[in-house]
Amino acid sequence: MPQPPASADRRDAALRAAVEQGLVGPDAPVLGLLDVAGVKEAARALKEAFAGTGAEVQHTFAVKAASLVPVLALLNEEGIGAEVASPGELALARAAGVPAERIVFDSPAKTVGELRDALAAGVAVNADNPQELARIDALVAANPSASPVGLRVNPQVGSGSIGAMSTATATSKFGVALRDEGAEEWVVGAYRARPWMTRLHTHTGSQGVALELMAEGVRVAYELAEKINAQVGRQQIDTLDIGGGLPVNFASDEITPGFDAYARILRETVPGLFDGRYTLVTEFGRSLLAKQGFIAAHVEYTKTSGGRRIAVTHAGAQVATRTVFVPESWPLRVGAYDAEGRPRTSAPLVQDVAGPCCFAGDLVARGRELPELAPGDLVALYDTGAYYFSTHFHYNSLPRPAVYGYVRAENGTEAGKVTFAPIRSAQSLDEVLAESGAGHPGSLLGLVD
Repeated sequence: MPQPPASADRRDAALRAAVEQGLVGPDAPVLGLLDVAGVKEAARALKEAFAGTGAEVQHTFAVKAASLVPVLALLNEEGIGAEVASPGELALARAAGVPAERIVFDSPAKTVGELRDALAAGVAVNADNPQELARIDALVAANPSASPVGLRVNPQVGSGSIGAMSTATATSKFGVALRDEGAEEWVVGAYRARPWMTRLHTHTGSQGVALELMAEGVRVAYELAEKINAQVGRQQIDTLDIGGGLPVNFASDEITPGFDAYARILRETVPGLFDGRYTLVTEFGRSLLAKQGFIAAHVEYTKTSGGRRIAVTHAGAQVATRTVFVPESWPLRVGAYDAEGRPRTSAPLVQDVAGPCCFAGDLVARGRELPELAPGDLVALYDTGAYYFSTHFHYNSLPRPAVYGYVRAENGTEAGKVTFAPIRSAQSLDEVLAESGAGHPGSLLGLVD
């Protein structure tokens, strides 16, 4: 029988240890766990994939995929900067110690104040549209900035299998649509008029987008940069921000596609990208963290309805929002464990795995064959290290769960020991109340008709 990958072995060990240490169970019914060694392995795999290509590369992490300061600090230690899309994400990156020169600010709706702050701090800014670029013009004229500035373009190369994750469609809300009439000429003129604008940015999408389509989007941006540089008579654009978006395999523990596969396709599709003339910026998110994390949840009850076995757990739409509402695009593997955190090995039974939210569709798995679950057991939602930990859905005022990082000793006298470190504390009911306006309980009662 084939051996499970080391990451799966570490995962099972972490769940057993979490039960032993009381981090998950009847009194702590849902928990996020992140494999620190796995995060480091992923970061190093990314860097190795682009090493030796001939290009200088600045890797950044899409903060929206895990807006957790300790995670950003860990990635920063591995040389991975931060791509931020809001003032909140920028604040998180700063709190994690990410230096300004390794931060990129992308958003289609930046306010004047947000732009002013980023430009004053030396953070790279990618403008989304002509109106935003005009705002940057005024800000730079008033207060010259050391921030690298670029423009996001939409190569309009098409959609992947998940439309919501495809950002280079004909009508995408992101960037300047290059195939629209007169758009490319406007872009060339915008650079000619702004010799201080030295970056060009594109991003084709993420989950459901084929590597070939991603590479095609980069090719369009590269050829545009070449045209701009030729027309201005110098290499004004010196940095190409090629985004991220590598899809993740949610069907098994296998990591496919890998960063090396994407780098290889880029070399084949856009060889000039790696001749040393351009610095590259990447913005990977999900592909760095998804497989490094999982959610563990206590099984509270089991029941049968219409002949279907249902396990009611504490992990539902509040932590697995996309999976619950769009299961065909975001299916998750589910592991069955006993109350001590050991994998259940009994014969599989078709079951639904339900969450705690008060609506009928709150199911993280439908008609899934799993060893029969019983009250007190645990389920694990695999591949949830990205988005699921920090993109909480506040349905039914359910508190955000705790998230811990873990490492397992591999050598020495403590080999096999799992050590945990807090990433985020569980949200208390007092914090839920504060978030829900409990500090202003009578504020509406005194209003006059």
